[in-house]
Amino acid sequence: MSDIELIDSHCHLIFENFDKDLKDVVIRLRSRGVKKLVHACCELTEIPKLKKISNEFNEIYYSVGLHPLEARKWELSSKSLLRSSAQEDRKVVAIGELGLDFFKSENKTQQIDALIPQMELACELKLPVIIHCRDAANEMIKICKDLSKKGKCPTGVLHCWTGSPKEMKQFLDLGFYISFSGIVTFPKAHEIHECAKIVPNDKYLIETDSPFLAPVPHRGKRNEPAFVENVANFMADLRSTDLTTVATESSKNAKNLFKFDLLS
Repeated sequence: MSDIELIDSHCHLIFENFDKDLKDVVIRLRSRGVKKLVHACCELTEIPKLKKISNEFNEIYYSVGLHPLEARKWELSSKSLLRSSAQEDRKVVAIGELGLDFFKSENKTQQIDALIPQMELACELKLPVIIHCRDAANEMIKICKDLSKKGKCPTGVLHCWTGSPKEMKQFLDLGFYISFSGIVTFPKAHEIHECAKIVPNDKYLIETDSPFLAPVPHRGKRNEPAFVENVANFMADLRSTDLTTVATESSKNAKNLFKFDLLS
């Protein structure tokens, strides 16, 4: 294929199920037109591994941050470690994956205590944030509005979007991008389908969230970046356009957000 350009804006490739065939995974993503991908960071101990594979493969860029479900691991030293990690490597293009998750955890205060300093750091470093938000849209919107009033709300993306059109509009109004994962290909994901139809051309990204959430027709398998083409195809159907248009728009948006070209 690959006169088209695709960007997988969110994936995880250092989990153990990629240990034995990462080179094959990269060969497959190249064959499907994936030119760049952003490897999201879930906890600070991952950073050396992310740096290593981003040096090994030109396509791989990454974020540094602490996932809300790891919020108990936030320490006084965490912010300075993230700052130095981001400043030391040009392949770091975002802070995150940060955010709130009230579906799997109820430690709201702990999550917010880890979230706010990461948002402020992103603002300080002029880097976008990658936001994980599950069953917590109202709280996340409130925090972003409060930070915005103080001039401390960074730009960024709501990854793996699962919210409603109303919630999406509120995040768009705050200047965020919306990223669609394999969930958009699921038959019963009606609200996400609606969001995919109406999101502005210049405000959406596509992702796999590998190894999770493999899109149709790969459901039940390990997800991988090559499958972002399936997400793009489904988005094209929902938006009554074609694969080339979705690939072009989503790649342009990813470049505008993550500023890859400034790093070349």
